[in-house]
Amino acid sequence: MNLGIVGVTGMVVQTFLKVLEDKNLPVDNYFFFASKRSAGKAITFKGKEYTVIELNKDITGYDLDIALFSAGGDISREFVPLLSSSGCIVVDNSSVFRMQDDVPLVVPEVNKHEISNHNGIIANPNCSTIQAVVALKPLDDKYKIKRVVYSTYQSVSGAGMKGVTDLERGAKGEPPSNFAHQIFGNCLPHIDTFLETGYTKEEQKMIDETKKILGNQDLKITATTVRVPVFVGHSESINIEFHNDFDLDDVIATLKSSPSIIVADDPKNNLYPMAITAAGKDEVFVGRIRRDYSIDNGLNIWVVSDNVRKGAATNAVQIAEVIIQEKAKN
Repeated sequence: MNLGIVGVTGMVVQTFLKVLEDKNLPVDNYFFFASKRSAGKAITFKGKEYTVIELNKDITGYDLDIALFSAGGDISREFVPLLSSSGCIVVDNSSVFRMQDDVPLVVPEVNKHEISNHNGIIANPNCSTIQAVVALKPLDDKYKIKRVVYSTYQSVSGAGMKGVTDLERGAKGEPPSNFAHQIFGNCLPHIDTFLETGYTKEEQKMIDETKKILGNQDLKITATTVRVPVFVGHSESINIEFHNDFDLDDVIATLKSSPSIIVADDPKNNLYPMAITAAGKDEVFVGRIRRDYSIDNGLNIWVVSDNVRKGAATNAVQIAEVIIQEKAKN
């Protein structure tokens, strides 16, 4: 089993390496690819030193079984089809292929069965979508979701190292180089570019991706996504309207018994999910679970997760893990 990682100098890929070490997948050979600028550099992985290989069309000659891409949309657009056509299964972290009908958009806790429907490409969803659907799926199965209202509080690491740098610069009184405005001591209701509808691309991604992952194009969803001065960890207020009535204790029990969810919900003792406690962890934390009395069958939940780990690296590695398990059966 040969596994390639493309874009080894980015923030997400550094977390890929940590997650891969933790998972210890049954992989025989690892190959690490990056731009010409980074080629030749040495990286240490699982106690062994590897040389970074220049990413070019020769990548098809490495007989890769699986490749994890996290190098940006332009790189994915050029190299993912090339590699997938050579027989490699590519898990892509960009937004390029997510909404293509023939490309599964996968969160293993939600729609693992879709992994086997690939044509060589599997898309990793947006970080803010991943944590949301992990919490929504078991509730949808039980009570049938009618409408979702997303309000997100997303960390600067969701914008990569440039976002982190802007927060650090702002703390020093320096002007931003990435965001439109200072992020330090501020909140920006502006993630990605604005569309003609008035929504941002990030908001539209959450809407479209949630529908695809949950398999319900008729689902009513709206979203407001906000960048906040937090280094790691996305927080989301999710308001849900169900078709069916529910018992609040049953909702909590359902979430507690669902994969990758940790319920942290004890307001009397100031226990609720926070970005600072979710950082570095793979789970999705859910709290502030309460009925919305303004509508029939309404529920509010607060969902927090490490956007770089579960929101990108861990989810992709989980997909690779399933692929490896399926290959072992055949």
